Amino acid sequence: MNKSYSGGCACGGLRYETRSEPIFQNHCQCHDCQQRSGTGHGSYLTFPDRSGVTITGEAKTWRMTADSGNDKFQAFCPTCGTPVYLTFAAMPFVAINAASLDDASQFKPQAVTYAVRAQAWDRVDPALQAFERMPQG
Repeated sequence: MNKSYSGGCACGGLRYETRSEPIFQNHCQCHDCQQRSGTGHGSYLTFPDRSGVTITGEAKTWRMTADSGNDKFQAFCPTCGTPVYLTFAAMPFVAINAASLDDASQFKPQAVTYAVRAQAWDRVDPALQAFERMPQG
């Protein structure tokens, strides 16, 4: 049996749960993630299919174009403003913000993406494999 991943926003108005296993866990240092997080990177657990994640509450979303040229949709709580997840126009994935997990120790980063945009003051685990951009495949 797969373990459950659950979490949500700071005020509790937007929640998610899944028994799917993440296909990728990473710190992303792209400019978008820096702006969105208010720090040097965002941290995510990516799940293979949005249909495997149950979301309760009403999310507010906004669309942006990623470095790849593909659109992604940032979802956050309209009450407290907490960023909770991202979806992608070109892929069925859903990426959950690691800090929104009920049990943040479930986050096990495997890599750093967009290291080319890293800020010198944002230090992540140097043992993690770092990719200049998003790895393919």
